[in-house]
Amino acid sequence: MIEIGTLRNARMAQAFVDYMMGQGVQCILSQRDDHNVAISITDPTRQSFTALEFEQFVAQPNHGKYQAASWHSANPQISIANSSNANLSLITHFIMHGGPVTLSIFTLCVFIYFTNLINVPAVYDLLSFFNPLIIDNMTQIWRLFTPALLHFSALHIIFNLLWWWYLGGQIEQKISSTKLLLLLILASSLPNLLQYFMTGPAFGGLSGVVYALLGYFWILGKYKPQAGLSLPPVYIGFMLIWLVAGFFDLLGVPVANGAHLGGLIVGCAFAWRDVVTNDKYTS
Repeated sequence: MIEIGTLRNARMAQAFVDYMMGQGVQCILSQRDDHNVAISITDPTRQSFTALEFEQFVAQPNHGKYQAASWHSANPQISIANSSNANLSLITHFIMHGGPVTLSIFTLCVFIYFTNLINVPAVYDLLSFFNPLIIDNMTQIWRLFTPALLHFSALHIIFNLLWWWYLGGQIEQKISSTKLLLLLILASSLPNLLQYFMTGPAFGGLSGVVYALLGYFWILGKYKPQAGLSLPPVYIGFMLIWLVAGFFDLLGVPVANGAHLGGLIVGCAFAWRDVVTNDKYTS
C-alpha cells in the first residue's frame, strides 16, 4: 500500500475516501493512533492524482463536493469506538472548522449571554447601543459594535451562533482572520446605525453580521468561485425569505430588520469590492 497522508479527524478522512471513491480511486483507512488516521491506496498509478486531491482536500475540507460525496456514500471504513470518542470528534470538528476570530466571538457571546442569565445587568448596560442618556458621550465608541454581542433568548443566540460558526469559520479558514474581522466590524457598526434610526437603541444580536456573511458568500460564490466559498441556493433562499418575513411581522418575535438588511448590503458590497479589485485574500 502507498500512504498518501494522515488526518487527525476520522470523519474528515472518511469524507475524503468517499469523494475519491467517486473519482474511481479505492482508498484504505487505518487508525494510526488515538488521534491520527492514515490514508493509503493500492494502485501506484493513481498516486500523483490522489496526492494532488489530498492537498486540495486539506486546504478546503468543508467544500460542498466532499459533503455531497459523504452524503451519497454508505461505506464507512472507520467507526467511532465509543461515545466519548464521538464527543471528542464533535469538539475537534467544532474547533477545526473555526479560527481565532470565529471561536473568540462565539465564546464571548456565550459568556455575555450567561451574565444575563445570572442577572448581571451592568454588562448589557455597558455594551448596549447609545441611548438618550449617553448619546452625547461619543467617547464610548465601542457601543457602535457591541450590541452585536448581546442576545436575549436561547433561540436567539443558538440561531445566530450556529450561522456565525458555519459561515465565519469558512471565511477564516479559506481566506483569512483579517477578512473575517473586517467584515465583523463593518457589518455590526454600520447596520447598527441603521437599526437605531429605525427603532431606537433597544436591539442586539449577531444576526446583522450573519446576513453580511451570507451576502459575502452569495456574491463571492457567484463571481469568484475559486475563493472556495459557496452556499446551497436553498440556504440563501431561506435566509432571504426570513429577511422579508421580518419586515412584514410574520415571525411572531421582535426582529432587527434594519440590522439584517444593512448587514446583507455590507456583505454584498464587501464581496463585490473583493471581486472587482481581485483582493489578495480571494485570489
